[in-house]
Amino acid sequence: MCTSIIEIARAEGMAKRGDQWFPLTQTVVAYDHARHAPLGDVITLDFFNTALGAGARAAVELTLDSAKELRAALDRAIEAADYEEAEVRGKKGTVVQLVRAA
Repeated sequence: MCTSIIEIARAEGMAKRGDQWFPLTQTVVAYDHARHAPLGDVITLDFFNTALGAGARAAVELTLDSAKELRAALDRAIEAADYEEAEVRGKKGTVVQLVRAA
């Protein structure tokens, strides 16, 4: 059964496919049947440049548990980066507690 769970976000950055890097324009996050991984339903991350056609795509299929771990790691990295940016810009005072996953 298809879940029809799809989220689309603007993306600014670079992705690599094969030996070539390309600029990103959007990211699609979905929960549906795996297309390539030998798994059931997965979280799929698709990184695109819509102007460059279908070849400008990098994709990942993750189990739901792996996606949750990735989300937690991203949250920790973003929080630490926000703290670093605040220090650089002189906006100290934000208390951040970093906890590393085992």
